[in-house]
Amino acid sequence: MCAPGPTAAELTAFGLTMEEASEGSQVEIWPDNWHAVNVFLGMVTQWRSDFGVRTGLDYGVLPIVMRMVGVPVGERSAVFEDLRVMEDAALEVLANLRKKK
Repeated sequence: MCAPGPTAAELTAFGLTMEEASEGSQVEIWPDNWHAVNVFLGMVTQWRSDFGVRTGLDYGVLPIVMRMVGVPVGERSAVFEDLRVMEDAALEVLANLRKKK
């Protein structure tokens, strides 16, 4: 089952608008973050949830995603740590959005 895309409220929490997040729009990604962002985007449908609340990413498919987006073997540990930072930040934003409802 595919996860739905972000809502306008979720994007606002990250400082983005729907237009900025739509396909074809451009954002700047620093080269040091390129692999981590691609892995995070590749994992977009891999969120685990409990009663409709996202609890974290399913790391079982992570090696496949890293391979598919071209993360060099020697960088995978660092990219995993970066991914966990992004995951924690996303979970915090999502939790804050639930509290506001």
